[in-house]
Amino acid sequence: SAHASARAEARGPDGRQTRRFLRGRQPLCGSGVMSVMAFTPIPELIRARMALSRPAPGPRTRTSTSLSPSLAAFSAQRSIASWAAIFRKMFSLIRVKALNESFEREFWSGTSWNDLYAAAAHNARQAGPMERIFASGMREFLKLREKRLDSGAQLDGARRAMRASFQRELDVVESNLSFLASVGSVSPYVGLFGTVWGIMISFQGLATMKEATIATVAPGISEALVATAMGLFAAIPAVWAYNRFATRAERMAVRYDTFSEEFSSILQRQAHVED
Repeated sequence: SAHASARAEARGPDGRQTRRFLRGRQPLCGSGVMSVMAFTPIPELIRARMALSRPAPGPRTRTSTSLSPSLAAFSAQRSIASWAAIFRKMFSLIRVKALNESFEREFWSGTSWNDLYAAAAHNARQAGPMERIFASGMREFLKLREKRLDSGAQLDGARRAMRASFQRELDVVESNLSFLASVGSVSPYVGLFGTVWGIMISFQGLATMKEATIATVAPGISEALVATAMGLFAAIPAVWAYNRFATRAERMAVRYDTFSEEFSSILQRQAHVED
């Protein structure tokens, strides 16, 4: 027929054979619709079909995890405070160690006790802990000797004075250690609580969603894990510093006690000589 459709063969962009039907004046498939139909290559049809069948991504549900950032901020504040305490204590212990070593060199070098006592009394604030312990014992010993008491009373009084000064100096050395211990023991649990709370809220948000994917819960869970990370960031340095400073404090306590006993022995010999 003159009005029949003509068939033509052509090649598409991908080199495959495609068929194009040029319509005539007759209706196609009896539908009454007159249109030009062009068939694209099969791979393109498959990709188009997959794109149409793929469900459109729904809106992400934002869950309320405001408690986790608050706990993370609290852990960050504790971390900053603990680092400040660590550096302050570290410089303080370095200074105390230098002062103690300087005084011990002067004490065992044969310097007169009266000169050491006068220097310690004149610069009480600049003196080291061991020098203040010596000054306390020497002050009490001289005071009791002026009262003409026996050597035993003089020695007991000097020991009590040095023991009291020893406790005061040890309290200064151990200051801020309780704070570091509290940060090291509490911060991990604070961070863990924030993580558990954030994960719980994230999973509760899934109840209102028709389709749950990893993309919907990942933001809330990652935000909750930050609380644990901040808690560990605050706890690990605090625990390390506490153990290190506690060990140094124990060594200083032994050193102070040893010096007190040695000085008491010297005072005892001095008291017996004067008697």
